[in-house]
Formats: sequence, C-alpha cells, structure tokens
Amino acid sequence: MLRILINALRTGVVTTGYPAQPSVPPERFRGAPVFRSGSHLPSPAVCPTGAISEQFDAGHRHVALDLARCVFCGRCAEDPWAGAITMGREFELAARLRDDLRIEVVDDNAAVSATRAAPDLQAERASSEIQRVLGRSLHLRHLDAGSCNACDWELTALLNPVYDVRRLGIDFVASPRHADGVVVTGPVTRNLETAARRTVEAIPEPRLVIAVGACAASGGIVGEGYASAGGVDKVLPVDVYIPGCPPRPEAIIFGILVALGRLDARRATPM
Repeated sequence: MLRILINALRTGVVTTGYPAQPSVPPERFRGAPVFRSGSHLPSPAVCPTGAISEQFDAGHRHVALDLARCVFCGRCAEDPWAGAITMGREFELAARLRDDLRIEVVDDNAAVSATRAAPDLQAERASSEIQRVLGRSLHLRHLDAGSCNACDWELTALLNPVYDVRRLGIDFVASPRHADGVVVTGPVTRNLETAARRTVEAIPEPRLVIAVGACAASGGIVGEGYASAGGVDKVLPVDVYIPGCPPRPEAIIFGILVALGRLDARRATPM
C-alpha cells in the first residue's frame, strides 16, 4: 500500500485540463483539411469516402469538402496537391447541423466560402431544455451500431485517468433506461436498425443522440447499401455530429459538451 501511495505521489496529476485549458494535439495528429483559395484542388476521385465533390457554375469550379465523410487520411494533401490542401490540427469540429460540416471553395483564385445553414430554432429550444435538465449531470449509453471499434476505443479512453470524463459530470451506463442520451458509433447496420430505435425509445425525454465518428455521421467508408443504412441520421434524429476517424477523446468531450449546451458548436461561416 505504501508503495502505491509513493508511486502516485511521484506520478502526480496526469488528468488533462481540457476543456478549461486548451489541448495541443501530438505532432503527427491530422485534423480537418485546410483548403487554400486560388489553388488547383484535387478531383473528387482522389477521396476514398466521397468527402470531396465538385460542380461547375458560370465557368467557376466549386469544390466542397464534407467533414462528416472525411476520414482525415491525407490523400488530398499529397503531391501534386500538397500546396492546395494541408492537414490542419483543428479537432473541435462537432456540429449540430449536418450542413455546418460542409465547406465550399471556389477553385479560380476567388475567395473561399462556406455553406451556412439556417438556424434550427427547434433544435436550439431542445438544447436549452437539455441544458436546463441535464447540464451538470449526464449519463450516456454507448451503442455500437456496426463500427470497426476504433471510435469505441476512444470512448473507452474517456474513462481513464488522463481524460476522466466523470470530472465533468458525464458517465456511461449499461442500460438505456438509466441514460439521458445515446452515443452511437459506426454506420447503422440493417440488422441493428430496430435495436437502435428501441434503444433510443427506452431513454426518457429529453434525450440526446450523438453520432461519433465519420461512419456514424455519414456512413463513412461503408456508406449506404444492402447491409448498412448509412449514417445514424438515416434512422435516428441526431443532435450532434462528431466527425473523425476516429475522433480523438478531446473531440468527443467537445461534442458531448456541445450537446449539453455548455460549449458552442461548429458553424459554417465565411472564411
């Protein structure tokens, strides 16, 4: 026992101060891609998940990036597009609206613009009610709807001494009847559509649905097909999308706090 206490004193506090203190990702971390205006941007064929799209209007080429589908693989930032796209380090990407994760660039030396969705007043009212009822104490049920387990490992990391999500009044429970919301990982497989709906129906209102990772946010690499319904919003109403493949623990913490109304969500704004 004495040895354990001595080791604990030597180790000191290992818990991160995020979100009260800013978090600096490791050097090799890949955040959201950054498009540079006036550059020759890659074609949609480069992206393995279809996150990049293009359309032509009056001689202008519009290139759009869907962060919900992006897995941050970095292929679009490789030669010969290294000067046009760089991998950023931003991880606070959680958004309430799917459209707020879409960025559009005009590839002809014009300014960069982003789509801006109209404010969802019903969602904002629901957010206010959720913050009033659940703001300082939140119990979540994790639902794996068909993931590769990468996002699940990041969720597990939230409970270790480094991230210690319980310090924020957030915890995970075994039953949806004991939960205030559900965290969904993976695309929703056809076999789990009914289970996903029943899980959410078992949670008392007001309840939250948080889509964690590219697969949950959009279908990701799996997409939509005979075995997969695609993103969670194809089956359930989603309150917050957390992009990434997988999103780092701080990104998940940010998204959960956005769902609670304790932090501001990402919004598509002119760049």
